[in-house]
Amino acid sequence: MSDLTAPRKRSVTIAGHATSVSMEDAFWRRLGHFAGERDQSVNSLVAEIDRTRTTNLSSAVRVWVLEQCARRAGLDPAT
Repeated sequence: MSDLTAPRKRSVTIAGHATSVSMEDAFWRRLGHFAGERDQSVNSLVAEIDRTRTTNLSSAVRVWVLEQCARRAGLDPAT
């Protein structure tokens, strides 16, 4: 089993352009899970997150994953 705290850099394509995103494996796994539930690829989910971000892409994806987990736990992601 891999170290879920180890950062991993992966290449994603957004609007036809390749870019890299560096996040801990725990975030990559959860992002992949959410993408699968939505019947979309990780690339398309990251592109969706990219359209509304106001910070760097890695941080935006981490926050999106955290907010999804908070919602599922019945927590208000805004607090």
